[in-house]
Amino acid sequence: MRDPALAAGCAALGLRLPPATLAALSSYLDLLEKWNRAYNLTAVRTRDAMVTRHLLDSLALLPHLPVAGSFIDVGTGPGLPGVPLALCAPERAFCLLDSNGKKTRFLFQVKTALALANIRIASERAEDHRPEGAYAGILSRAFAALPAMVESCRHFLAPGGAFYAMKAQVAAEELAAAEALGYRATVTALVVPGLDEQRSLITLRPETSA
Repeated sequence: MRDPALAAGCAALGLRLPPATLAALSSYLDLLEKWNRAYNLTAVRTRDAMVTRHLLDSLALLPHLPVAGSFIDVGTGPGLPGVPLALCAPERAFCLLDSNGKKTRFLFQVKTALALANIRIASERAEDHRPEGAYAGILSRAFAALPAMVESCRHFLAPGGAFYAMKAQVAAEELAAAEALGYRATVTALVVPGLDEQRSLITLRPETSA
């Protein structure tokens, strides 16, 4: 096993992943390390830190998502959390959206190299994104403040869907501003194996949702 901390971390998250999926996650890191040397896709440089801060951090979101539907990862960067989620949930569809050309070029390489049929890549701004169908979940790790995320993305949220924003800090003012736009917020503490830092998931649902 190339990344033993990955297997142990996934088990700690309650994810029972087959060896082929763990190998694919490691292959994604291989690509990220290679491209990062030339294109500076992430400030995280060491492989061990990438396992914790990128893979396990992304996968901590998986148990909180609906078991079906399509999702969009807004401001995905090098594919986080979208690529790890797509590898571990092949029955769900993920759109990876980013306006940075070098990052979307990397994502096209990832899609090809890992044969990821359940992802598509959108190289554009969130405000300009017009999908054929709406999304059950709008995901973000580091896209924008909650009100800005809602304003720029709510036109492609499906009825009954929700925003899922991963944050290190949760500001009361930010939550209040999102709720003032007609969304109710739920804050869930996330435990990322190997990461001794605060991580939270903010789920935003329209007030009209059941």
